[in-house]
Amino acid sequence: MDLSVVIPCYNEEESLPRLVEVLREVLPPLATDFEVILVDDGSRDGTLDLLRATAEADPRFRYLALSRNFGKEPAMLAGLSWARGERVAILDADLQHPPQLLAEMLPRLDEGYHQVVARRTRADDPVVRTFLSRAYYRLINRLIEVRLEDGVGDFRVLTRPAVDALLSLGENNRFSKGLFAWIGFPTAVVDYENVSREAGATKWRMRDLFNYGIDGVVSFNHRPLRLAVWFGALMTVVAIGYAAWVLVDAIVNGNGAPGYVTTICAVVGFGGVQMIVLGVIGEYLGRIYVESKRRPIFLLRESSAGPHDTPVTIPLGPDRLAR
Repeated sequence: MDLSVVIPCYNEEESLPRLVEVLREVLPPLATDFEVILVDDGSRDGTLDLLRATAEADPRFRYLALSRNFGKEPAMLAGLSWARGERVAILDADLQHPPQLLAEMLPRLDEGYHQVVARRTRADDPVVRTFLSRAYYRLINRLIEVRLEDGVGDFRVLTRPAVDALLSLGENNRFSKGLFAWIGFPTAVVDYENVSREAGATKWRMRDLFNYGIDGVVSFNHRPLRLAVWFGALMTVVAIGYAAWVLVDAIVNGNGAPGYVTTICAVVGFGGVQMIVLGVIGEYLGRIYVESKRRPIFLLRESSAGPHDTPVTIPLGPDRLAR
């Protein structure tokens, strides 16, 4: 297989018809043979029915249906584990990753690159969002051991060695932006302008973006724990200095009024610091707990089972637990 295209889908029944239409136009000139792997991540609308119909009408389109909504990261991993192509592309189903850009990205693999990444420009983004995004990436690149590019997401093409390297990483807490950077390999970047969603509504809420940002910080290093140690040491020095100042002031000026306000501020401030440090420790402990259980990253409910087979239901069981 020359090219595999992996597309996670969650409640995308409004976008899928147009997506399939565009892929049928764009992909044939780019690859001698190709497959499109559409992964249904526990959709609650008619997405799975559309995937069944698409796979039945065109054997180049295959589908996987996960047993529930596991999230984009496991859905993307499921698609990569089924991809057979020597080159593998990852796109979103909402057409905000324009498939037409593959015509510019795929030839770069022939130049010796193993990853070609699409980087979205922020020309039309709100000023506040652009500022927060750039500030986040400046912060995270000071903390983690790999470098992340602002505007770079999952839209990319990879060679088979790069895909195999990703599949060899068995952790449950997956932060793909970091994993793509961690495996290394020569990487090229192709810029593109932001594309608006053609149909449906975004599945990302502010809470999801915040949690995703936390994942990026704690998934690839232990520096927040080290920072907590240094911050605790700094607070200890400040407390000792303040105690010395209070002692000297009491000796020189006498002990006038009790320091009620100072005491309350100190208690509240140090209590907040302690809660933050406990939260950081809890994040790492929670991830260790999840990893120690060694549960499968996703469970497969149904698939097209092969390029020429009718859709079948795959019973869940130990032999069908996919990692």
